[in-house]
Amino acid sequence: MNYKVKLESIKLFVFDYDGVFSDGMVILLNDGSQARQASTRDGFAVQWAVKQGLTLALLTGGAEKAVETRMRKLGVEEVYMGCSDKLEALSALCTKLGVELDDVAYMGDDIPDLPAMKVVGLALCPNDAVEEIRAVSHYISPKAGGKGCVRDVLEQAMRLRGIWSTENSHKW
Repeated sequence: MNYKVKLESIKLFVFDYDGVFSDGMVILLNDGSQARQASTRDGFAVQWAVKQGLTLALLTGGAEKAVETRMRKLGVEEVYMGCSDKLEALSALCTKLGVELDDVAYMGDDIPDLPAMKVVGLALCPNDAVEEIRAVSHYISPKAGGKGCVRDVLEQAMRLRGIWSTENSHKW
């Protein structure tokens, strides 16, 4: 399958957080909380995609409030934290939004993402995803998790649709 043909028609972009938006590392703080790094370039692409009318969602097993806050500030309305069964959460999300699984792109990096990635129309992963995820992915970004893989996919999708432009950069 030519992933770009499918990418152009995707109706819902779903992302895991740890290992996709972040590099998968956590900093353990003395109060027991965890801190993560995230790419501002990925964040920009998310904001621009939302402004251009793309539908994005986050399904993560994590429950850190900072992750939810960041995603909502970027404009993502469909944020699901603490997902122990990502396929179940994805199916419920698709039902809610009226989107078929074949019209979904899902980017994940590790075993909890595998069941969902096996049923979507376009499975995507960062280049540092685990082997099982790489094996089912239609596209492996040349970028690592937390290092631009989200922007890579969203920018490609927007370029294919003619909605990625530097001509109006003052409006970004």
